[in-house]
Amino acid sequence: MQRWETTTGGPEDTRALGRLLGGLADAGLVVLLNGDLGAGKTCFAQGVAGGLGVSSEPPVTSPSYTLLNIHHGRLPLYHFDLYRLSQVDDLADLGYDEFAEGEGLTLVEWADRMTGALTASVAISIEHLTERQRKFCFDAMDARGVKLLAQLATKWPSS
Repeated sequence: MQRWETTTGGPEDTRALGRLLGGLADAGLVVLLNGDLGAGKTCFAQGVAGGLGVSSEPPVTSPSYTLLNIHHGRLPLYHFDLYRLSQVDDLADLGYDEFAEGEGLTLVEWADRMTGALTASVAISIEHLTERQRKFCFDAMDARGVKLLAQLATKWPSS
């Protein structure tokens, strides 16, 4: 499966979808996450963290000012936020290449801010449908992503 789409009905649904992805993830998964401000990227990231067994205290928040937060669970979550990225070299300076496809799950918010392509397994775009409802479009970028999308489609309730 190259593409899978679904909708969520609010923040808890969005977190549940993220938890499902986090629970299915294995080491080396790279997820690129895009959407407008308020689309639900951080809610989704919180769910992914929950699926990885990351403690909810302190809560996972968007690392907008630090660009990277590392959370420890079943697998480490390397949570990048490129919203404030000023130049392409910033990501390399953070050691992105050392984290991506390593021993944890790498999740990159605002991935479309990078001028160059990032290697990834799954790219996700989130779109506002209503005040609470969001549309998620998942695109597989490699064989690992194809497998993950098939699992998500099987395990997530139809929308």
